[in-house]
Amino acid sequence: MIKYFLAISLTLITTVAVTAQESPGKTAKAFIRQGDYNNAILVLNRALETDPDNFSLKKDLAFAYYLQRDFPKAMSVIRPIVESNQADIQSYQILGMVYKAVDEKRDAERMYRAAIRKFPESGVLYNDYGELLWSKNDYVPASKQWLKGIQTDRNYPGNYYNVAKYYYMTGDKVWGLLYGEIFLNLESYSQRTPEIKNILVEGYKKLFSETDMMRGQDTKNEFVKTYLEISKANSQVVNQGITPDALTALRTRFILSWYDKVSTKFPYRLFDYHKQLAKAGLFDAYNQWIFGAAGNLNQFQQWTSTHSEEYTRFTKFQRSRVFKMPEGQWYR
Repeated sequence: MIKYFLAISLTLITTVAVTAQESPGKTAKAFIRQGDYNNAILVLNRALETDPDNFSLKKDLAFAYYLQRDFPKAMSVIRPIVESNQADIQSYQILGMVYKAVDEKRDAERMYRAAIRKFPESGVLYNDYGELLWSKNDYVPASKQWLKGIQTDRNYPGNYYNVAKYYYMTGDKVWGLLYGEIFLNLESYSQRTPEIKNILVEGYKKLFSETDMMRGQDTKNEFVKTYLEISKANSQVVNQGITPDALTALRTRFILSWYDKVSTKFPYRLFDYHKQLAKAGLFDAYNQWIFGAAGNLNQFQQWTSTHSEEYTRFTKFQRSRVFKMPEGQWYR
C-alpha cells in the first residue's frame, strides 16, 4: 500500500513538474487549438506581466483576441508590433486579418504594400493581398498578386489555389488547369482540394468545348501554344466526353508527345511527375484521384474497389514524397 501511494505521489509530482516547465506560449497555443480563447488570453496576459517585451507572446495574444472576435484589443496589440522594427511576416498577416474583419480595406492595402516591400519573396503576403483586392472586386489586380506570389515563392499553395479559380472564371483554358493541378500536389488533402478537382474536370470540358482550341488564347506564348497544339492533336480520345478514363488516355498521350517534342525546351515539374507516375504504373490511379470523385462518385468508388491494390500503392507513394516546383519554370 505504501509503495502504491508513493508511486501515485511521484506521478503527480512529475506531472506538475512537466506542466510547470511548459512555456506560456505552448500552453496558450494548446488552449487556442481547443477553442478556449479566454484561457489562452489569460495565460498570455499573465506571462506578459513578467515578460512585457516578448514579441512572440504578443503575436499569440493578438491572434487569440482576433479569434475571440475582440478586434479592438487585437488591433491594439498587433499594430504597435507592425509599426516597430520587430515586425515579421506573421505580424503583418495577423494585422491584415484584423483589418479585413473590421472592413478597413484602405489601411489593409497600405499595410500589405509596406509588408511586401519589406518581404518581397513572401508568397503568403502576396496571397493575402490578392484576397483583399478580390474582396474589392479588383479581380485582375488580385490575380497579378497571386502570380507574383507564385513567381517569388513557387511552393506556397495558396496563390495557385486562388489564381486557378480566377482563370477558370476567365476565357483562359490553360493556366487554370496547370496551376490547379500543381495546387493539388502541393496541398493534396485539405478542405480546398475537392473544389479544385471539380474545377479541373470542368476546365477540361471547357478546353475541348470548341473545335478551334486556339481561339482567345495567348498563342504568342510558345509554352501555351505548344500545350494547346499537343492537346488538340490527341483530342480524339475525348470525343465521347470528358471522363476519368478519357482524361487518363488523353494525358498519357500528351506526356508521350511532350517528351518526344519539347521537354528539353520547356522542362516542367508537373509533367515530369506525370512521367514518373506512368513509369511506376500509377498514372491511372493518380488520374482517378483527381478526376474520379469529381466526375462520378459512384464510378470512382467502384474503380477503387476493383483496383484497391493499385490505389493503395498510389496513395502510399503520394504521401511519402514532397512535390516541389523548381526554379526557372516560369513560362509567363
